[in-house]
Amino acid sequence: MTEKTLPRRGLGRGLSALMADVEPRPQEGPSPDAPRRADRMIPIERIVPNPDQPRRHFTESQLEELAASIRVKGVIQPIIVRQKPGDADLYEIVAGERRWRASQMAQLHEMPVLVREFDDTEVLEVAIIENIQRADLNAIEEAAGYRQLMFKFGHTQEKLAEALGKSRSHIANLMRLLNLPDEVQSLVSEGTISAGHARALITATDPVALAQKVVARNLSVRDTEKLAKESSGETAPRKPRSDQGGIDKDADTRALEADLSAALSMTVRVDHKPGAEAGRVTISYETLEQLDALCGILSQGR
Repeated sequence: MTEKTLPRRGLGRGLSALMADVEPRPQEGPSPDAPRRADRMIPIERIVPNPDQPRRHFTESQLEELAASIRVKGVIQPIIVRQKPGDADLYEIVAGERRWRASQMAQLHEMPVLVREFDDTEVLEVAIIENIQRADLNAIEEAAGYRQLMFKFGHTQEKLAEALGKSRSHIANLMRLLNLPDEVQSLVSEGTISAGHARALITATDPVALAQKVVARNLSVRDTEKLAKESSGETAPRKPRSDQGGIDKDADTRALEADLSAALSMTVRVDHKPGAEAGRVTISYETLEQLDALCGILSQGR
């Protein structure tokens, strides 16, 4: 819980300041008339990747396509770098690793760069935000990016949703995928199953085995949802339990209850009527120590 209760702060020194150099330019034609001017050209061997880059998968075919374009037109948009801490001869990539990799494939000797003075926190924030805003991250990479912004920097889902132009439910649903076993997450990262398939497996008793069935049978998301319910003994419609206040909960609500219960180490119940905005969250504690811990967690958000 220590990471989750870090003091909350804004998005670094301002999202607009951090993103000023990485916002994508509008594509008005195949040959931009006014490409952003680079600060300088730097030998490509003096540029190193960011070790905290959230993107872990670079599609070879897309890199080849970009490299072919670079061989003909060069690097139109400079990458953003900072001097590598502890080594003034090297520059660490803040944004633009895909262009750097493609430039290596194109056998360029130097690259246009914008040199900026970012601290470690700002470098990670820019790397995550730039990828989320501009690149086709897979669902697991995107969720991991949100988790880094929340746990390392104390950002809330509401702040992220507002700053990134995403809905809060989109962020929450993606982050729940990180509760799945690594084997299932890998299938999503590789594109073998979709995020929709993965969401249906969150509440399954054995998500790995079910994921393998989904792949083998090439099941749709709807069929995957049915399979997950059958595996949990929900072959027939369940009658609402009296302790649910007459509300039959869907898989997403039950998964949210499980996530909150695990995070707080207490039993959490969410009662939300379908189609309604309001609802009720009930947290049950077993000892006074748990109550004190809960009060401490809630007071952190003030």
